[in-house]
Amino acid sequence: MRWRRAWIERLDASGRYPGWVLFAVLAGMFSTSFPFTILAVSLGPIAEEFGARETTLAWVVTAPMLLSAIAFPLVGKLGDLHGHRRVFLWGFAGATVVAALTALAWDPYSLIGMRTVAAVLGGATQPTAMALLFAVFPAGRRVRAMGWWSMTTAGAPALGLILGGPLVDLLGWRIVFLLQAGMSAAALAIAFAVLRETRPRRVRFDVLGALALAVGVGGFMVALGSVRELGIASPWIPAAAALGALGIVAFVRIEGRVRDPLLPLALFRDRSFSATLVTNAFNSAAYMGAFVLAPLLLYESFDFSITKASLLMVLRTASLTLASPIGGALGERFGERSASVLGGAVMSVALGGIAWGAYESNLLVFGIGLVGQGVGHGLSQPSITSAIAHSVAESDLGVASAANRLAGQGGASFGIALLTIVYGGVAEPDTFGLAFALGAALALASTLTALSIGAVPKGGAAVPTVYPAGSSSS
Repeated sequence: MRWRRAWIERLDASGRYPGWVLFAVLAGMFSTSFPFTILAVSLGPIAEEFGARETTLAWVVTAPMLLSAIAFPLVGKLGDLHGHRRVFLWGFAGATVVAALTALAWDPYSLIGMRTVAAVLGGATQPTAMALLFAVFPAGRRVRAMGWWSMTTAGAPALGLILGGPLVDLLGWRIVFLLQAGMSAAALAIAFAVLRETRPRRVRFDVLGALALAVGVGGFMVALGSVRELGIASPWIPAAAALGALGIVAFVRIEGRVRDPLLPLALFRDRSFSATLVTNAFNSAAYMGAFVLAPLLLYESFDFSITKASLLMVLRTASLTLASPIGGALGERFGERSASVLGGAVMSVALGGIAWGAYESNLLVFGIGLVGQGVGHGLSQPSITSAIAHSVAESDLGVASAANRLAGQGGASFGIALLTIVYGGVAEPDTFGLAFALGAALALASTLTALSIGAVPKGGAAVPTVYPAGSSSS
């Protein structure tokens, strides 16, 4: 369209185009991230309306997380092959429509199903959004852009808590999805007008690799997600894990043989790439495990309502929101390794404080720990995200970003499952304290693995790894 080309050319000439691309993709991220936190604290009223168990309704939170993790590498690859703008717009348009339909859910299973489809379509835009950002921001400015990314993904859930809690108490939970649909429609219009298509790559799509990865990741994700409802002794847990293991083995064998692999195994030879994925997994496990467990503590130990619990949870999301741009600036100045290590260390100490506050039933100590947890996550995430881009060739940005998101989602699912297993439904201070202490150990693990992330030279950017011809032709 002429008007769109003319506007983009004017933005290019003024030097403002990268900023508008950042605004467009962050508007999309805001609308897809908005419902998560308020749904996590609204499971009780939803279960009561449908006459379902809270453990069943927990799939409203976990099912989208599990299935979107599977979708990340697939859509990242599709963006590399067919253009990231096209994949972003189609995925986001689908998410907008399904979000509106979710408000009409008639039973627990329709709610879980539609929420999952909307989250998969919306979450699938994240790898393409990162690739679009990396295409317009030079290497030295990417970590700062990722600071704003982290701030937005934290700010959206914070707004969900501030507005969503009272709205759910007043109007019911369905209003959350109507708000999401409205915000998504506005964000989609901005993205359509601003985004410029990336250059697609003419290679074959690795269908067998995609299927094997879906089986592998899906098996492990289902095993983790089912622990809370079925119990760790259920025979379905090892069966799903075994299926996942077979899928991963098949995936590795396929990727080593096909000409155009979905996820080039050569990427994992780079120590920084592998270390960044592991760091992200541990970091996300610590943060999200405590994120889900904290409202349960407030209900059980302090008798909080949804609105009151939501407002207290804002302490963590607000501190994450404010710390993320600072983390981006620190990563840009001192290197991604330093910022990631600092963030992990801060979160380790903070989760230790949360554990102590839970054990002593001390709300003040618990609240201070929440703030520290948000700060630690905000300081580390921009550099973790940017480090992935610095460890691969430009042509692999989509699939590398998707792998990083997969590591984060997988780690988050693992952390939620692990901490809730330790908690075990026993609402006692010592069980809560032990679960949060385990979260502190996960954060410490992320601090140690971050030491192997490639450092960015002060005032500059790391040179992306260049792989031999054919080794990363994804």
